[in-house]
Amino acid sequence: MCLGDLDMSATSAGTDPKMDARDRGRIVKILERNWQTEMRGFHTYEILAKRETDPSRRAAFRTLAHAEQHHAQLWADRIRALGGSDPVYHGPKTGEADTIANRAGGVGMALRRLELDESRDIAKYAKQMKELGDAPSIRILEQALEDEREHYRTLSGLIRNRRPLPHPSPELAKKALDELLAAREEEHPKAAGWIGDAIYGINDGLGAIFGIVSGVSGATLGNSKFVIIAGMVGMIASALSMGSGAYLAAKSEREIYEAEFSREREAVEFNEAEAREVLSLSYQIRGLPPKEADRFVEHLAKDKSQFVRALAQERLNTTEDGLRKPWTSAISGALSTAIGATIPVIPFFFLSGYPAVIVAAVVSLLAHFAVGAAKSLITIRSWWASGLEMTFVGAVEGIVTYFIGIAIGRISGAGL
Repeated sequence: MCLGDLDMSATSAGTDPKMDARDRGRIVKILERNWQTEMRGFHTYEILAKRETDPSRRAAFRTLAHAEQHHAQLWADRIRALGGSDPVYHGPKTGEADTIANRAGGVGMALRRLELDESRDIAKYAKQMKELGDAPSIRILEQALEDEREHYRTLSGLIRNRRPLPHPSPELAKKALDELLAAREEEHPKAAGWIGDAIYGINDGLGAIFGIVSGVSGATLGNSKFVIIAGMVGMIASALSMGSGAYLAAKSEREIYEAEFSREREAVEFNEAEAREVLSLSYQIRGLPPKEADRFVEHLAKDKSQFVRALAQERLNTTEDGLRKPWTSAISGALSTAIGATIPVIPFFFLSGYPAVIVAAVVSLLAHFAVGAAKSLITIRSWWASGLEMTFVGAVEGIVTYFIGIAIGRISGAGL
């Protein structure tokens, strides 16, 4: 039975003009009791699903909970259509999951109790078919009865293991996967390649040293000697800082992946059933039919190493081949930072004073635009917008540091 096949027009139909207030009140009371029953069933199956360790039974409970919640929504809509107020659930938040009968007999007794409850609901709804006298409500009853009979057969199959269990919908699969991964750490960002390290290295070096050059130029009135010394020392410091940072970041990403790989290997060893469910639900969310997802996971599970790699890939959204190499990242970051940091200093090897300051500013701003445009290679922004933004930021940085340098120079007397 597909819940999408329910006749939604039944809940939105208006009241019979011949129905008096007394009949409406009687029907609303019956529908409110139906709503309470469905909500109690929803909470029961929801709690049982959270507590269940067997993947097949857990999936069945989630599907049943979703159906009960949908029935409750239909009854609530019809109650409002009849002029009633929104119903409020008065039962326990765990439904019938914590009753003495369920706890005393374990899962087997709980399933039989639920099977009995479903049979009583079937009888109750069948009796209401003759008593309600409200056509829209009867249409809901017809569909609800069909679902309840399916629920009874599902529970019977769970107890006696004699029929396949229902597969969850994509929405339920997504919910189930979220619950399974809720206790784990937040997903780490996907590793960038050496191109990203290079672009951001040039950006960092250019921005940092352009600020230093501007400030020292303002403080010393463009004295080439001081600017070159400050710029080259800053370039070395920035390159080492970027290189070491890139190395440590890439190394940490690899260590995180290895730790996650180890955790997934343990998960396969100690609870392979749950690991299979995680992977199957992931593929179902992407559109793979449940049977095909299960079949594919079954194929992967034949090679434990391959199965663990697939789980780790779902966890971190990357593979071992996609991780950065620490030394490659370090060299790329350090060299690119050095290149970017050298650009603002070059004019001072040939010029001095204000001409050197002006040429350095023009060259640096052009370089800012070029680096900003290059960033579009690893972002979704247009090259010209990214370039102009970078140029604007560089211009503001240069102007601010230049005037700060003038102020410092006057205070210290370095520019005299």
